[in-house]
Amino acid sequence: MVNQNNFNNKVVIVTGAAQGMGKAVAKKFGEYGAKIVINDVSEDNLKLAENEFVKSGFNTLALIGDVTQSSDVENIVNQTIKYYGRVDILVNNAGVLKPTKIVEIDEDEWDFVVGVNLKGTFLFSKAVIPIMKSHNWGRIINFSSSAGKNISTVGGAHYTAAKAGILGFTRHLAKEAAEYGITVNSVCPGLIDTEMVRSTIDDIRAQAYADSFPINRLGTREEVADLVIFLASENASYITGASIDINGGDLMI
Repeated sequence: MVNQNNFNNKVVIVTGAAQGMGKAVAKKFGEYGAKIVINDVSEDNLKLAENEFVKSGFNTLALIGDVTQSSDVENIVNQTIKYYGRVDILVNNAGVLKPTKIVEIDEDEWDFVVGVNLKGTFLFSKAVIPIMKSHNWGRIINFSSSAGKNISTVGGAHYTAAKAGILGFTRHLAKEAAEYGITVNSVCPGLIDTEMVRSTIDDIRAQAYADSFPINRLGTREEVADLVIFLASENASYITGASIDINGGDLMI
C-alpha cells in the first residue's frame, strides 16, 4: 500500500490535466498531499479543474500551455520553480486521438497527433531532468497505451506510432537518468472510460469492446491514477524503464 506521506511537499506536474485520466491523476496526487501543477491547452476546462481542486483544498497551480511548443513548456516549468521551488514528479499525460485511416491522414494531422503525444513527452522530460538531477531524485511517468505494443483499438496509425515511440523514449531516458535517482516508466492503458474515448466511439461500440475483454468492462480513470501513484511512490523505487499494462486483459504480452 502506498504511504500517503510519500507525497507531502512533493511537486507534481501533470499535463493534459483538465479532464480524463490526467485530471484523475492530478486529483489523486492532491488527495495524497502533493503540490499539483495542472496544465492543459484548454483555458476553460483548465479553469474548471482548478476551481474544483481549490475547493477540495489542494495546493494547486494551473498553467495553460501547448506541450508541443518548447517556449510554453519552458514557461510552465519556470513558473513551477518560481511558485514551488522544485519539480519532483512529472506525469506526461497530454494526448490526442484521431481515428483517421492512413490514406486519409494529411501531414498536418500526423504532425499534430505525433506532436502532442510524443514530442510533448520529450519536451517536458528534457525541461525537468536538470531540476530533478539537482536534488538527485525524480519520477517521470509517461502515458503510452496498449496501442504502443500492438495497434490502437480506436485511434489511427499516427496515434499508434506516437505511443510506440513513447515506449522507446521511456526506456532510453530511464537508462540515462537512473544514476541521478530518477526513475522513468510508462503506463499503457487499454480502453478507459474517458471523454476522449466517448467522443470517438458511440456507447454501442464501447459496450461491444467491453464485452470482448476478459474483464468485461472499460477501465476507469481512477484505476489508472492509482497505478501512476504507485509508480511515483517509494514502493516503486526499483522499477524503471518499464511499461505497465492496465487493460482488463485485452492485451496480454
